[in-house]
Amino acid sequence: MNKLPVNTFKSALSNSHPLLGLWLASANPYSAEIAASGGFDWLLIDGEHGPNDVPTILSQLQAVAAYDSHPIVRPVNQNPALIKQLLDLGAQTLLVPMVETAQQARDLVSAMRYAPHGIRGVGASIARAARWGGINDYEAEVERQLCLLVQVESARGIDNLPEILAVEGVDGVFIGPADLSASMGHMGDPLHPDVDDTIRAALGAIRASGKAAGSLAVVPDVARRYIEYGAQFVAVAIDTGILVNGMQAVLSAMHATAPLGTQRSGY
Repeated sequence: MNKLPVNTFKSALSNSHPLLGLWLASANPYSAEIAASGGFDWLLIDGEHGPNDVPTILSQLQAVAAYDSHPIVRPVNQNPALIKQLLDLGAQTLLVPMVETAQQARDLVSAMRYAPHGIRGVGASIARAARWGGINDYEAEVERQLCLLVQVESARGIDNLPEILAVEGVDGVFIGPADLSASMGHMGDPLHPDVDDTIRAALGAIRASGKAAGSLAVVPDVARRYIEYGAQFVAVAIDTGILVNGMQAVLSAMHATAPLGTQRSGY
């Protein structure tokens, strides 16, 4: 019989070193596998802003399964039916966006648990997560290996952060700088002093509560700052951003080394 996989991300959160992640927004299993070979501690498969659906998320989970990087899935919303599908696909860690209240957090905990403690439907015999019935004790043991991260990214969510942190079953809180800065009236400026102060206080409060603290910062100095504030897991790059920046760097280097003519050679 198959054994239930250990959630390496959840167990590593207790370590002293920060866990560095890469955002996967390209919705492509080939690029996801390339990213999985890069040495990141975790990879975020983005179903909120990336053009992903259940089948494309499945293909990326399959693509990275042979590697050490732990896949985290961000669903498009808090729909418990979608959460059930993602768990059945084998996602062990979810990062759920736009959480603003303790009740929303409690509902998410319920969506990840079987009855009588939750509302997740039982379908292990046809679920990849249970190896299609090949893991005998899946229903009894799986919740120990599931990790729920809630994304707080609004002024209302920050106001309710103490109550959210008190919800049993929430393993960590991820502060979303982009939406938080917009909510605070500083669209496009997550480094505004007011926003930065809020993020610092929030990350500190999360750590003090015993939950795991996380965020996103594609500028290395900002990522280091968030780690100093208390973040234990930080996404430090986005795959689409790496691609765009890489293409621009190649063109800039070519134009900088020598003037390029307008005539192109044939192949």
